[in-house]
Amino acid sequence: MHAKIVLLPGDGIGPEIITQGQRVLETVAQKFGHQFDFASAMIGGCAIDETGDPLPEDTVKLCQDSAAILLGAVGGPKWDDPNAKTRPEKGLLGIRKALDLFANLRPIQCHPQLISASPLRQDIIDGTDILFVRELTGGIYFGDSGRSTTDGVESATQSMVYSVPEVERVVRIAGEAARKRRGKVTSVDKANVLEPSRLWRSVAERVMREEFPELEYEVVLVDAMAMHLLSRPRDFDVVVTGNMFGDILTDEASMLPGSLGLLPSASVGASGPGLYEPIHGSAPDIAGQNIANPLATILASAMLLRHSLELGEEATAIETAVSKVLDNGLRTRDIAAGGDAVSTTEMGEAVVNELNAA
Repeated sequence: MHAKIVLLPGDGIGPEIITQGQRVLETVAQKFGHQFDFASAMIGGCAIDETGDPLPEDTVKLCQDSAAILLGAVGGPKWDDPNAKTRPEKGLLGIRKALDLFANLRPIQCHPQLISASPLRQDIIDGTDILFVRELTGGIYFGDSGRSTTDGVESATQSMVYSVPEVERVVRIAGEAARKRRGKVTSVDKANVLEPSRLWRSVAERVMREEFPELEYEVVLVDAMAMHLLSRPRDFDVVVTGNMFGDILTDEASMLPGSLGLLPSASVGASGPGLYEPIHGSAPDIAGQNIANPLATILASAMLLRHSLELGEEATAIETAVSKVLDNGLRTRDIAAGGDAVSTTEMGEAVVNELNAA
């Protein structure tokens, strides 16, 4: 395969972890006989500093012409002024919109080597394997908003809006994913209170009944789901939900394995390139120190191969190499639990070595 991959290092630790992701992809290309051409572009705070825009048009055009995008992280205290005309996070929203990336895929798996890192008991989380499918370009985050003052009292509004096609397409993503996993879909909403959730529930049930009748399907209210994730996470396979609920629930679920440094994510659409990234932030407090955990970015590279390039064997090879590195006891500072820690570069090198040895 010959594919163009765009790298968006971004801010903070982004450049460090993206370097390791690229090393792993280069190793895969060499080992399996592919050619990956890499191009880098700016996004986030560094783009604001350089161009005044968190998402320059050149970055958008480069991404649109690629097979897939690997993103580091954006943001940091330098750009946190609430009165600023633009913020780094606007670049993320912009690239999702420009590429029509309407579904976020976030796997939550508890690595057996790190089971003790979880804040929950082992008997609760052991065997947890959830894929969250979050609608990404609709809902309250993209609804009309504004402020008004009446009789000296200021108020603010934000609209939650979903259309039938928006719900249909993300539920189809969840159904297709469940067919390749354990055959169960859980739809999360707040239909007892919110009208958009009532639409969501009716559309989701129709799509599942008509297009995925062989799958097990259930509906859970979002407040109950927040509790179930902490009491019985093993019961869930694929979870599909709206933008705001997905944002909150996936952050809660990210704590099940005990470290943000191990969790990748993908943002995909109906066609075109997907965007792959670790779920953690830019960690500006440790930027440039070569101590960040690159494994989430490396695992995001595996998702890139599987979902955008349809290279399942190569993706599995990366995931196996990461597992072997953890089996060998290598840990970066965030998962070392007070023991010896390796550097960002050393962890990336260890994964490359396992790939070459396989």
